[in-house]
Amino acid sequence: MLCELCKQNEATIHITKIVNGVKKEANICSKCAGNSEEFNLVSDMDIITPFSFQNILGGLMDYVNDTSKSSRIAEIKCENCGASYREFKEKGLLGCSECYKYFSPAILSVVKGVQGNTEHIGKIPKRSGKDLVNKNKILKLKEELQKAIALEEYEKAAEIRDKIRDIDKEK
Repeated sequence: MLCELCKQNEATIHITKIVNGVKKEANICSKCAGNSEEFNLVSDMDIITPFSFQNILGGLMDYVNDTSKSSRIAEIKCENCGASYREFKEKGLLGCSECYKYFSPAILSVVKGVQGNTEHIGKIPKRSGKDLVNKNKILKLKEELQKAIALEEYEKAAEIRDKIRDIDKEK
């Protein structure tokens, strides 16, 4: 498919723009996308403005993690890729999957402060959805089971135990 603007290059970008309920679609090449004022595309994503994601994230992390802890946390480095927590705050990107393990205390406190929870609540992918739903059901049932045992409601606890076993058998 040819670019709808220059009609010369192969269209590699599909853009959908909705303004005041009016939907406008375009298939354009990367060259036109970089020059297009109509679609307000920024070609250089490394621009850091005072209100960039990186600056906002860094400020949030400083606010949530008090300053006495943040100086110690800033020096933590991932043993796998060598990325530091300070670099993460500045760039807003982790170096590798292991970084989550090394920086988790700081990241979790920020996520919890911003979102109110550290667990995802929302849509689940269809392919792995059943397993995730069952896992969440089992976790909730185990919490209910502990409460029932603590309140000495043993018949209720037995029913909950049986529900957990039924879900485990479905796997």
